[in-house]
Amino acid sequence: MSAASLAGAASALVGAMLVQREVEAFLYREAELLDDWRLEEWLDLFTEDCRYDVPAPDRPRGAANQTFSLIHDGRTMLEQRVIRLKKPTAHAEFPHSRTRRMITNVRVEDSGSGWLDAKANFAIHRYRNWTHVLFVGEYSYRLVRAEGGGLKISYRRATLDLEALNPEGKVSIII
Repeated sequence: MSAASLAGAASALVGAMLVQREVEAFLYREAELLDDWRLEEWLDLFTEDCRYDVPAPDRPRGAANQTFSLIHDGRTMLEQRVIRLKKPTAHAEFPHSRTRRMITNVRVEDSGSGWLDAKANFAIHRYRNWTHVLFVGEYSYRLVRAEGGGLKISYRRATLDLEALNPEGKVSIII
């Protein structure tokens, strides 16, 4: 292998490692914003034409537009969800739950078409009213570059690995 070929391969590897690290840092930041209930800042991570899906636990691979989903939001509905969760009259989340998100096994694929596809496993520990609930699953993202060069979420899907929503039978936090 020539020196030019080696240099090109090394440069590509460094570039892929930098993108991997950038996506990991972005996902960790998103988790921090959600755990700190900084929902307006979290919403700023999304594009104007975004989509956020959480399929029902009994149909984790179902298409959101073809089966029941827990959440199937565009930007407007996502904004309304944030407004509602921040209100003191949102009894399901006031006072707010304490949550701690663990993000692991981040995988990134550069489409070469201006976006990045990413997947990550998650565990969310939720504490409220002396009750601990654990949500586990997989995130799927489509990330795009913003004008300033940072990342934005164009698509986010949180697939729960639960068979049912116990003990409460509902999700009142952002998964």
